[in-house]
Amino acid sequence: MHVAIIGNGIAGVTAARWLRKLSDDVRITIISAESEYFFSRTALMYVYMGHQRWEDLRPYEPFFWKKNRIDLLRQYVERVNTNAKVLHFGDGNTLSYDKLVLATGSSPNKFGWPGQDLKRVSGMVSAQDLDNLEAITPEIKSAVVVGGGLIGIELAEMLHSRHIPVSLLVREGSYWSNALPPEESRMVSRHIVSHGIDLRHDTELAEILDDGGGAAGAITTKTGERIECQYVGLTAGVHPNIDFLRDVAGLELGKGILVDDYLRTSVPDVYAIGDCAEVRNPKPGRKSIEAVWYTGRIMGETVAYTLLGRPVPYDPGIWFNSAKFIDIEYQVYGEVPAHGREGLATLYWEHADGDKSVRINYEESDGRVVGFNLMGIRYRHEVCEKWIAQGIHVEEVLQQLGMANFDPEFYREYEAEVVELYNRQTGKQLQLRQKRSLKAALQFLNFKRRAPRATATPDAK
Repeated sequence: MHVAIIGNGIAGVTAARWLRKLSDDVRITIISAESEYFFSRTALMYVYMGHQRWEDLRPYEPFFWKKNRIDLLRQYVERVNTNAKVLHFGDGNTLSYDKLVLATGSSPNKFGWPGQDLKRVSGMVSAQDLDNLEAITPEIKSAVVVGGGLIGIELAEMLHSRHIPVSLLVREGSYWSNALPPEESRMVSRHIVSHGIDLRHDTELAEILDDGGGAAGAITTKTGERIECQYVGLTAGVHPNIDFLRDVAGLELGKGILVDDYLRTSVPDVYAIGDCAEVRNPKPGRKSIEAVWYTGRIMGETVAYTLLGRPVPYDPGIWFNSAKFIDIEYQVYGEVPAHGREGLATLYWEHADGDKSVRINYEESDGRVVGFNLMGIRYRHEVCEKWIAQGIHVEEVLQQLGMANFDPEFYREYEAEVVELYNRQTGKQLQLRQKRSLKAALQFLNFKRRAPRATATPDAK
């Protein structure tokens, strides 16, 4: 059996790795026009900032692919013929397959802004975006970044690291307020401003103006303000990269490629995973499209079993995400809605310096912990996940909170202050149990991670 995978991001590569783990016989081909080798997309910014080299972004050495018999094909797929099971490439060549996995990722959103197709206007999601920005940097005296999400702050930080003045336009009243609760959103806004970035709330892009040579020279906002710039970064979200699939016979599309619980599309022997996949029946509280690294990885593992006739339904598990707002680390586990909900109680502690906080969400009715939001403090993923999965009472969690601390030997601990805050608010007299060691955490977890989806052969080398 020959499995062709379009896309060499985390979803596609994980699918290939698990196919090889589970079978010695399957032929595997990964096709991508973006780059020769799989790379860590979330680390693109560090190449531009001089912290890493391009080759440092590759998780696997070049010999890995040959050793594990995973063929890499640098090609652009122009057309997919699912009736004949043939892929047509931009150079006129073709490739036949038995089963096809679509892992085509995301593209930056554009909302029809005048001038959005000028030179020196781009997103920041691909290797080509990085190469383009590097090439035009000598021309940039000042820049504008549009969008208040994770990619927006990364791009602003990149430019700021080269001493390029940046104006960051956010249509909301505080940064990423559609995802972060108000206190954390305001914290990020303060932090961005404190680092010298011109953060403009309640500001929307109206038009990108031509400099007379076909490139960006300025922008205007919806209030009529003009901002001179030689680069505009469009980071107002992403959408599934599926335009080249719109004429594929029988392939049902929504915002993304529609898939069932087993990541199967409407076309036999065609599957979709990662950012481009739209789950028809998402789990309660989850979105149908989740452009997140870890869900792409889980999808890649899951689809490998189904491809080999051992179908396993996709289960994204407990929501998790992490990022970095300049130098504030961010982690979220479970349910942390930006605007709360009825019946959801929250304990929010913030350090006096204004750049560290802990939020613990729990059910008012029975005290079950359902979510954690952490800014500038790191907690162990497995510990938080287990507390949420088992519905542990908030007071039991608070007494064990030191167990979650990721690196207490190097950083100050604030768990006692969180417990003290809860006691002041409730009149309780909880005491923090002194269990902070890695050994205690491993004992709590029984030294086991999430069970694999089925018994697998040893990991590929």
